[in-house]
Amino acid sequence: MKKNKVTKSGKDFFNKILKDPTTRMLFEEEKSKTEIAYAVRSARLRADLTQAQLAKKIGSTQSVIARLESGTDKRTPSIPLLSKIASACGASFEFGFTFSKAS
Repeated sequence: MKKNKVTKSGKDFFNKILKDPTTRMLFEEEKSKTEIAYAVRSARLRADLTQAQLAKKIGSTQSVIARLESGTDKRTPSIPLLSKIASACGASFEFGFTFSKAS
């Protein structure tokens, strides 16, 4: 007779490792870069611009936009750069914090 395996969800695993402050900080940093990449690409597409066109509008290069949109660049884009991108796409740049628990 076979024993049933007890499986744990991935959520339990991640909750456990994210209790470590350093791990959580690194995770949040990577998550932010991914969200920035998605926002830049979405804004560019909504504005019907190519990467090269957007780069020209903000005085940059296509490769900079490609790196931003990939989400794999080790550098975090500056607020002025993100503001320029938003403006070039006909949007406004907003920044904020989200709290998970009342303090």
